[in-house]
Amino acid sequence: MTIKLFSIAMLSALFLTACKDKPREENSEVITPVSAETPADDIVTTSSTSKDGKELNMTFNNTKGMAIVDFEGETIEMEQQRAGSGIWYKNDQYELRGKGNDITLTKDGTVVFEHKDDIQNIEAKNNNSQVLNLTFNNSDGTVKAYLNGGDQIDLKEKKAASGIWYSNDNYELSGKGDHYTLKKDGKVVFQN
Repeated sequence: MTIKLFSIAMLSALFLTACKDKPREENSEVITPVSAETPADDIVTTSSTSKDGKELNMTFNNTKGMAIVDFEGETIEMEQQRAGSGIWYKNDQYELRGKGNDITLTKDGTVVFEHKDDIQNIEAKNNNSQVLNLTFNNSDGTVKAYLNGGDQIDLKEKKAASGIWYSNDNYELSGKGDHYTLKKDGKVVFQN
């Protein structure tokens, strides 16, 4: 009986070893999985105008870390650099830096294009101890309003007969001189 068990164990071992060492076929086909879709590059296009009317058109490929700038008939490609904040791109001749809407393009160290937003900050107070802080961006016709240090309220400029008028879906800011009225859904929430 021990001889039968020994023979079965040996045959099993030979069988397992033979399966393990099976030679590979030379013409075997390798199948590599293909993704359903190759992700598209993250492209952002914007433009800016300087005080003297020059236009700078910019296309940023955030996936590849590249910027393509069209300025005065010249197309300039630059690579992204590590910036503390804002953007920074450069090549051997040009350098593009910016933060928010402010943009500076230099060529060989000389500024050839610059845009800086016209920003004005105002703090208005009323007799009820309410404070309305306003940050006007006169370059793009917007205002950020903060009532008593609360949430930011973004408003867009509207055409006013006189004074100022800004609004969004819920809020309306109007004013003349140093007097401001902020309404929420038609109800006055601040007036000085």
